[in-house]
Amino acid sequence: MQEVVLIDYGAGNVRSVAFALERMGFRAVLSRDVEVLQRSERLLLPGVGHAAAAMNALAPLGLDRWLKDYKNPFLGICLGMQLLMSESEEGDTKGYGLFEGKVKKFPMLARVPHTGWNKVHGQGQLYRGLENAYFYFVHSYYAELNPFTSGTCDYIFPFSASLEQDNFFACQFHPERSGKSGEQLLRNFLSL
Repeated sequence: MQEVVLIDYGAGNVRSVAFALERMGFRAVLSRDVEVLQRSERLLLPGVGHAAAAMNALAPLGLDRWLKDYKNPFLGICLGMQLLMSESEEGDTKGYGLFEGKVKKFPMLARVPHTGWNKVHGQGQLYRGLENAYFYFVHSYYAELNPFTSGTCDYIFPFSASLEQDNFFACQFHPERSGKSGEQLLRNFLSL
């Protein structure tokens, strides 16, 4: 059984991602042990909540020192994606900088947070077999479109629904809550 390691820093959706992986036949390991994280074959950073609080909770793991050198497939989910950006307006937070760009708050021109199913126009490795699929979103902050955008969504205006660079992948939506489309996206990631 293939093992997938999830960075466990107390985020609310870590266990729901683990359950989704286990339903798919994978062994999900939740860990805060830096050695386990560094030697994992697949690493996921799920997240919900506030960017500054998450970065404070992650600080003891020293991701800022070793994450850029991680060579295996890595997936950030929701807040986990936002933390991989250079910075966030939420709490004026510095991110890990794996993707250049800023995370901004949606303007109050529509209902915020953006909650529910929305179409993602995706390309690249995560989207094999997922032409214009729908995924489940819950977020008040978004990553601007940038050179690493691999999927877009339109809510008020187009924003980055996913990012991709080398072995690093990220999605703003919750694949663990996105039914068959989410399961396919996770399988695509786990088959890299």
